Amino acid sequence: MPYQLLQGWEWVRFGNIAQHNSGKTLDKGRNTGKLRDYITTSNLYWGYFELENIRQMPIRDDELEKCTAKKGDLLICEGGEAGRASVWFYDNEVCFQNHIHRARFYRHVDPYFVYRFFEKLNATGEINQHRKGVGISNMSSKALASIVFPFPPLPEQRRIVGRIDQLMARCDELERLRGEREQKRRIVHITALKRLLDAVSSSPRRSGGSGYADEAFTNTWQFITRHFSELYSVKENVTELRRAILQLAVMGRLVPQDPNDPPASELLKAIEAEKQQLVKEGKIKVAKPLPAIKLEEVLYELPEGWEWVRFFTVNTVKSELVLAKEYPFEKQIAPDSIEKGSGRILFHRTVEESGATGPNNRFYEGQILYSKIRPSLNKAVIAPYSGLCSADMYPIVSHVNVEFMLKVILSETFLEQVRQAENRVKMPKLNLESLGLFLIPLPPLSEQQCIVAKVDQLMALCDTLESQIDAASNKQAALLNALMAQV
Repeated sequence: MPYQLLQGWEWVRFGNIAQHNSGKTLDKGRNTGKLRDYITTSNLYWGYFELENIRQMPIRDDELEKCTAKKGDLLICEGGEAGRASVWFYDNEVCFQNHIHRARFYRHVDPYFVYRFFEKLNATGEINQHRKGVGISNMSSKALASIVFPFPPLPEQRRIVGRIDQLMARCDELERLRGEREQKRRIVHITALKRLLDAVSSSPRRSGGSGYADEAFTNTWQFITRHFSELYSVKENVTELRRAILQLAVMGRLVPQDPNDPPASELLKAIEAEKQQLVKEGKIKVAKPLPAIKLEEVLYELPEGWEWVRFFTVNTVKSELVLAKEYPFEKQIAPDSIEKGSGRILFHRTVEESGATGPNNRFYEGQILYSKIRPSLNKAVIAPYSGLCSADMYPIVSHVNVEFMLKVILSETFLEQVRQAENRVKMPKLNLESLGLFLIPLPPLSEQQCIVAKVDQLMALCDTLESQIDAASNKQAALLNALMAQV
């Protein structure tokens, strides 16, 4: 016996307290009788039924006794998530198919008490002892009948059910209140970050100043710092903080400008000279002239020393298609390998492991790999090695600090232009023409390096915040498990 029971309780097997059987098998070629509604495992969930998509099949009158559920019967999934159960609480009867067990209890058994016991088996994982199969499991009639569970007198069953229902209602209310609190916290946080970014857009920092910030920016930032621990106790807000950090970075608000830095205009001259040399060496083709940036295109005012430039002014897409099947042991990266919006690779694999055989682009260490399919997912990464990438990705050579350029690509400044480009086409795919015309905020080279260092520092802080949230959640779960172990 699993543990000692209270006086008046008994250990029983499920088969001793209920008559149970599975339902009607669907066989279009052999089924006869009147068309009747029936439910499947897709209609049966923990504690409730989803009855919007009820099916019908022919069922004879003499089969109804075996495959009809009435109010108070416990219905249990035989397949799928085997053991998933709910009491049929409707006044009308319903037929059920063969992948559902119907348990009709003998006297002195409250079906809701048994249902709660099945919930307990599922919550603790004990239910797996009665399942067979990997992936899609099943629970045979024999396995169901053999389940051992504690059986109190009927009045106590009802008191237990009433108490559980009462506590579950309180849990639901606590969950509702927690959700409302987190939603309010999220709204406050998003509003504060929006005010922060709006303040930056209207009043950029100027070189030679003393860390100038307008009153709106200062007040909003002070509000965030005062309520930091409360605002960043949920992961959703940390995600928003990461986005705000990137946006502040590309707007020139994370690090102070140094008036002694050569302006971005000087950097552009050096880039143009570099590109002309690469053309002479035959490493790149002569690029088409890019249209001048009009005043109405400018997204926001930049600090002094910065410049708005077209994407292809400071970047070059290098396409070098090869047949993947000829390079089975090369490293291979595809959009599914890259985490959305973070610039991180999720996993590493070879061409052979990826199953790719057709055209792939060759890429080289240090290039930016950018997914042109569903680009609003913002999948981009700096290649940590050379290899092949999906033809759905652009290998990009950046003529500025590559880590800074990746942060621009991951920022809202870039993403908003992606969304606008997506809206102009039927397929969510970013073509080279659109990409090349995107606007990029370009600071002096030395400031790019400072921005990268600051962003990395703040992203590490975000990693710490998320780890603390996970640790707090794990601690709460451990305390709850310890409490339940004493019950």
